[in-house]
Amino acid sequence: MADTPDKPSREQAEAAVRTLLAWAGEDPRREGLLDTPKRVVTAYGDWFSGYDDDPREYLARTFEEVAGYDEMIVLRDIEFESHCEHHMAPIIGKAHVGYLPNGKVVGISKLARVVETYARRFQVQEKMTAQIAQSIQDVLQPLGVGVVVEGAHECMTTRGVHKRGVSMITSKMLGMFRDDARTRAEFLRFIDVGPGR
Repeated sequence: MADTPDKPSREQAEAAVRTLLAWAGEDPRREGLLDTPKRVVTAYGDWFSGYDDDPREYLARTFEEVAGYDEMIVLRDIEFESHCEHHMAPIIGKAHVGYLPNGKVVGISKLARVVETYARRFQVQEKMTAQIAQSIQDVLQPLGVGVVVEGAHECMTTRGVHKRGVSMITSKMLGMFRDDARTRAEFLRFIDVGPGR
């Protein structure tokens, strides 16, 4: 993770983990926990690497030689792991992204990288869904963008109400995906969201 002037040092982060272990009732000096602060901070560097990336940069390289292709492009089932900003608990799910090109397309792996970048930050699913759609709209300037995200929230399954097997679905439609019911229906048919598909 990139260092910023206000960002605590690694040593401070590891000390914070030791404090949480002690608060939970553990002895951070116990043999099995000696390296836990180091491991947790390293894991945070991976889980929250999205703060180091600009998702719009992934979309900057486009291709215009597509033989006039102007139909919908959909990448579905993009798996992601995120963390809820309210409880720091995992959100595990899939994102589905579609757009109607306006003379240029982007490599499909770049769409997955945009999802990954926003997912690897503290999130609420609604915000993440909107961020993915808006960045694609801003950079590619397509005729429309559709994003649907399905997520299972561990903050609800492992604490609080303890309800398992529940997933949340959010969507953000821009341009023709919002204004044209047929375009929106085609996108939703392509991704076939929901159980039993």
